[in-house]
Amino acid sequence: MSEVTIRMRPNGPLVVEGPVKVLDQNGNPFPLNPDKPLVALCRCGGSQNRPFCDGSHKTNGFVCERLAPTT
Repeated sequence: MSEVTIRMRPNGPLVVEGPVKVLDQNGNPFPLNPDKPLVALCRCGGSQNRPFCDGSHKTNGFVCERLAPTT
């Protein structure tokens, strides 16, 4: 099985790379483009296309630059 990587973009979405399914609360899958190697998930709560990012973080003042511990 291929590895999945989740990256946090500064002040932006969670970018998920690898073979994933995104399911709603009922377990139904959202349609994903098989030609796209990644999915961007909203962290700011402002997207009109949740759970996917639509770029709203750029204009709604969302700030989050959390870093993983280095020790």
